[in-house]
Amino acid sequence: MEHHALGHLEVGFDIPARPGMKESEIQTPCLILDLDALENNIRKMGAFIKAHGMRHRLHAKMHKSVDIALLQMELGGACGICCQKVSEAEVFARAGFTDLLISNQVRDPHKIDRLASLPKLGARTIVCLDALDNVAELSAAAYGHETEIECLIEIDCGAGRCGVSEPQQVLELAHAIKGAQGLRFAGLQAYQGSMQHLPDYEQRKAKIDAAVAMVRQCLALLQREEFECDIVGGGGTGSYYFESASGVYNELQCGSYAFMDADYGRILDENGRRIDEGEWQNALFLLTSVMSHVKADRAIVDAGLKVQSVDSGLPVVFGRDDVTYLECSDEHGTIADPAGVLKINERLRLVPGHCDPTCNIHDWYVGVRQGIVECLWPVSARGKAF
Repeated sequence: MEHHALGHLEVGFDIPARPGMKESEIQTPCLILDLDALENNIRKMGAFIKAHGMRHRLHAKMHKSVDIALLQMELGGACGICCQKVSEAEVFARAGFTDLLISNQVRDPHKIDRLASLPKLGARTIVCLDALDNVAELSAAAYGHETEIECLIEIDCGAGRCGVSEPQQVLELAHAIKGAQGLRFAGLQAYQGSMQHLPDYEQRKAKIDAAVAMVRQCLALLQREEFECDIVGGGGTGSYYFESASGVYNELQCGSYAFMDADYGRILDENGRRIDEGEWQNALFLLTSVMSHVKADRAIVDAGLKVQSVDSGLPVVFGRDDVTYLECSDEHGTIADPAGVLKINERLRLVPGHCDPTCNIHDWYVGVRQGIVECLWPVSARGKAF
């Protein structure tokens, strides 16, 4: 696997930029990556995880990009990737990634069949489960394909979504996996997702402390029954330092740290600083242009609802305190410009409110270094939600 300036896709259709262009020439609206900031974030997380004796399984559902995942493997030392859906995992398996975790449940028969065929592409294939019926479903598919699926038992450690909530259920599932053809028990999935965006550091720590206690209890029960956990996984951008110090996790699944978005940026570290001012740099931006300024104190830009997700709030104008993104409709964004400083066609970098669903709307990342386009990478798994 290798990088290309124009990514893992043939060129021959309209693209927002070409290598060598100035940032001011990029077609908008589009996603741009500050490559220096991105590489710094990746190296920093990789060094932290290595120093704490952990593994990093990067979360590809955040960026959905083969090229960015390659960068995380090369610069950050990631051991493998997480995906959320089978179709997402198929993209990365076909691109040559060999250690894949679908950190989600797979229950539809057709999806299970596709999951069971992933090892034929040379990929270690791991999936989460939380129900005995699913053990039988996965086993039948793996047996039929003559492949092996590794299974993580998902624990509901506070998110209130998927996962079992009692240690005895974990043990029951582990025994079922052990006795099922084509399956192998690989460990536990214990991601506390609901606390990742809590602003207060101590509030986040309290939530993770409860999750760690639950995981420790499950591990003790499994060890008494001589079950070994190759993976005890979880951790995110808002909590990775807690899991790394827990003594129970051995694999982190951080994703948004590489890009940072406005919502994650608002959470505070142990010193009370925003994490986008201390721990991490903003690397992902929605580049937009001023298209109208008929009102003296309002500018209209071309980045509206169709190019971003606002479920976690509106974007923030990067590096400026004289203008503010106020509201958006389908194709337009309204910028408060009280001093009337913005000009037609002027570019603004917006920090998206929520990076994951924003990235899934776009076809390309434009990689920029010191104001010059260096590369274009496709959003390889865009729309792979099934």
